[in-house]
Amino acid sequence: MVSVVNDSCIKCRTCVSVCPVDAFHEAEAQMVIDPDTCIACGVCISECPVSAISSEDEADAATVAFNAEQAKVCPNAND
Repeated sequence: MVSVVNDSCIKCRTCVSVCPVDAFHEAEAQMVIDPDTCIACGVCISECPVSAISSEDEADAATVAFNAEQAKVCPNAND
């Protein structure tokens, strides 16, 4: 299962620096994860200081959908 970011995100960007595949995108209020890029390695989950990242099976459907939708329209966090 890929990872997703919930609305507890404080945009500290710690997750961005540890992601091996550049799956993070920067939305207006939080970071989001592109489900098509994420390889479900889980590194970002353990690095998040506010526990705002989980696997998609542990998140609600709205959070999963928000990450997928926003990743399509928001810039990659590494650009």
